[in-house]
Amino acid sequence: YLNGHSDVVGGMVVTSNDEVAEELRFMQKATGGVPGPVDCWLVLRGTKTLPVRMEAHNRNGRRIAGFLAEHPKVEQVHYPGLESHPQHELAARQMSGFTGMLSMELGSAERAKRVVESTRVFALAESLGGVESLIGHPALQTHAAVAPERRAAMGITDGLVRLSVGIEDVDDLMEDLDEALASA
Repeated sequence: YLNGHSDVVGGMVVTSNDEVAEELRFMQKATGGVPGPVDCWLVLRGTKTLPVRMEAHNRNGRRIAGFLAEHPKVEQVHYPGLESHPQHELAARQMSGFTGMLSMELGSAERAKRVVESTRVFALAESLGGVESLIGHPALQTHAAVAPERRAAMGITDGLVRLSVGIEDVDDLMEDLDEALASA
């Protein structure tokens, strides 16, 4: 979310564990864990619009999660902003918004594949936190090389679809998802 334009990768690791901190220091020294100047500029550029983008991500994510939670073709929605989420209270204490990251269970790989291939506004891509809305099928994309048993242990089912909700018009996004779900 810091960059917001899906054109730089960066982040940080925070720990209170001294052993982990020492390992991280070693890795940083050994690998030069410092971004280049252009990457720094891209992140700085993104921070200028971060508050207004996060308002839109939060608003759109909340609306879409609610819409999907009521949709007859969706078995389950994973979004801490929903009161039905098992960690909703914890998330509400820790966060001022629930972002635009969510996932839904569609029951089978075939249904998930049809949905991700049918969207027109959501782009089929593996990224997070940009202004554009993205849709992905982790079992066939990011976690395709992971054994099915291991994926299942991680909570990544064959019917899981991940959404990174952007800042587009939320009605357009919901219509796109509704039409894609109708194809499943």
